[in-house]
Amino acid sequence: MNYQEYLARKASVDPATGLANVEALHPALFGYQSDIVKWALRRGRAAIFAGTGLGKTLMEIVWATEVAKATGKPVLILTPLAVAAQFVAEGARFGLPVTRAASRDDVSTGVYVTNYDKLPRFDLEAFGGIVLDESSILKSYTGATRNALIEGCRSIPFRLAATATPAPNDFMELGNHAEFLGVMTYVEMLAMFFVHDGSDTQKWRLKGHAQSEFWQWMCSWAVMLTKPSDLGYDDALHNLPPLLTNQHTVAVEYKPSLETGLLFPVEARTMQERIGARRDTIAERVACAASIINGNNRPWVAWCNLNAETDALIKAIPGAVGVNGADSEELKEARLEAFARGDIRVIVTKPSVCGFGMNWQHCCDTAFVGLNDSFEQVFQAVRRFWRFGQTNPVNVHFIAAETEGAVVANLARKEADASRMIAAMVANMADITSVEIKGQARDKAGYAPTQTQLPSFWKVA
Repeated sequence: MNYQEYLARKASVDPATGLANVEALHPALFGYQSDIVKWALRRGRAAIFAGTGLGKTLMEIVWATEVAKATGKPVLILTPLAVAAQFVAEGARFGLPVTRAASRDDVSTGVYVTNYDKLPRFDLEAFGGIVLDESSILKSYTGATRNALIEGCRSIPFRLAATATPAPNDFMELGNHAEFLGVMTYVEMLAMFFVHDGSDTQKWRLKGHAQSEFWQWMCSWAVMLTKPSDLGYDDALHNLPPLLTNQHTVAVEYKPSLETGLLFPVEARTMQERIGARRDTIAERVACAASIINGNNRPWVAWCNLNAETDALIKAIPGAVGVNGADSEELKEARLEAFARGDIRVIVTKPSVCGFGMNWQHCCDTAFVGLNDSFEQVFQAVRRFWRFGQTNPVNVHFIAAETEGAVVANLARKEADASRMIAAMVANMADITSVEIKGQARDKAGYAPTQTQLPSFWKVA
């Protein structure tokens, strides 16, 4: 038995189990959005891996509305913290009711939305469909939320996962989505398509002779696009304005140390050294950020990692308001809505709190006063502003002390790696998904990873 025969025997064919006939959908959908939603409804259990600003929110709402009508059961949309209100507003904008729910007691019929942290308050088996917004939350293999979603949704016939970053670090992270959708378990995916790198790490890589089969398998349950033209649609309405990045390296006063014998400051190399360098340079970095933000009267979002950075920025920037993880949900939403209305000029928060799901196209200025090594957090945070619908150039300021080491360079490397991954996914999936979604193939240039250049995102202005 050769490998192809083995795959054919082992692979569990996961046929479409959704709606056999999908009628015309909401007229507000663009052509590519309508076709993707129709495909996802026919598929029943599907993933939409679409770039930020491509309308995932509306697609999720329309999908949920159609599933609720077809099944006669409620559909639940799960979102990151403080994003649920946006779903309610987006639904109201297009005449598609979406109701906030805090627990199972709030649910009857229709489409409901709640935050992931409220998951234990619901009986998932009561729903006809489940939507995971920003479904990269599944990437944590041992996470309690991941396991609760997979186990709680096994019997639900309609499941939809949507995110712009399905695999921010490695292709193997795609297995979490496959397991949630009931296509294949994470372990089965690794055994079938991947090989361990042989070290003590948890790193796996695609088998060379199984790559074609892997991408065909992916296309059976997921669609991937960064822009409409990836699937042969027109990009005319989805061109983005320029993204201008500025790196500010803050000098640090250093006195020769008798303890270390060093005459000059040394760049941090380990994670612990970086954390220490950030704590020791809060005043300098905050002063730099305040001088930039106070230089105009436009809306700003300042991103931090340490609570001390947040406190210092609020003191240094008149009118700045913090949004912290410890704040109540009601307070978070009130402040974020006030920012969106223009009642608050400057928000100070963390990527882990507000870096996912928010639509802030009214703002085009942002600063990272504290950086960590999480590429996904930075990627998502920047795309709260630099997304389709933004009409102004977006200015991103990275502020780091000279002692923090190559943190920006490290993020740039991760961005380049992620860009290659996304390019590979799009290139390998585009033709097949075009056939599945549009009923036609399209011509595309061959994928050449050796030619991939550092994305413009990281090119300092």
